[in-house]
Amino acid sequence: MKRFAAIPLVLLALLAGSRAAPAPLPAFRDLFNGKDLSGWINVNTGPGTWKVKDGLLICSGHPIGVMRSEKQYENFILHIEWMHIEPGGNSGVFVWSGARPNPQSRLPDGVEVQMLELEWPSLHKKDGVTPPIAYVHGELFGVGGVKTIPDNPRGERSKSIENRCKGRGEWNTYDVVAVDGVIKLSVNGKFVNGISRSSRKKGYLCLESEGAEIHFRNIRIMELPPGITSPDQAAPEL
Repeated sequence: MKRFAAIPLVLLALLAGSRAAPAPLPAFRDLFNGKDLSGWINVNTGPGTWKVKDGLLICSGHPIGVMRSEKQYENFILHIEWMHIEPGGNSGVFVWSGARPNPQSRLPDGVEVQMLELEWPSLHKKDGVTPPIAYVHGELFGVGGVKTIPDNPRGERSKSIENRCKGRGEWNTYDVVAVDGVIKLSVNGKFVNGISRSSRKKGYLCLESEGAEIHFRNIRIMELPPGITSPDQAAPEL
């Protein structure tokens, strides 16, 4: 008891501090509240392109363009559910984007996580050749100068190794794990695609309007600890 009493008060304070409550564990939070477009910024679409109805985020598909997240993200897990309404519908989410669209394509840079309706290949034959069906099951690729290494190459793009997406009128679930320049994509409950060594490792999330109506719900993100990302690997702040 005497020895304990002799411990300097400063050391006791340090010991008490070392037993402080641990930092909170990472947790999912909503990126879409089901009521309005809070947390999202229209980049180059129209006033009627995005609306909220019955708890769903509805994109008309017109004009082509994007809206972006308010803040940038580096390492995270993104959960997003989507459903195409029209045959051959086209959309997607851009990860690690600069959110500055190309004037010609009206779409930004980043890594695109493709969302295509299952009839897209049959409606986009080229010289009588139907694109591969794997093209519509969650393809990943760098856009606008962003370079990636595909897990399952289709040229510079990465295609899913199993066909898991559902057609129009049915909900699909994507879980996107993005860490230190690596992205792994789970389609409807199974990891089937990925890229690595992305030249961009931090940026905005962008939801894409590309010519067809699409619905979104349950958009959530879990932010993970940051890595070592140099300024040239991060998108400029807007």
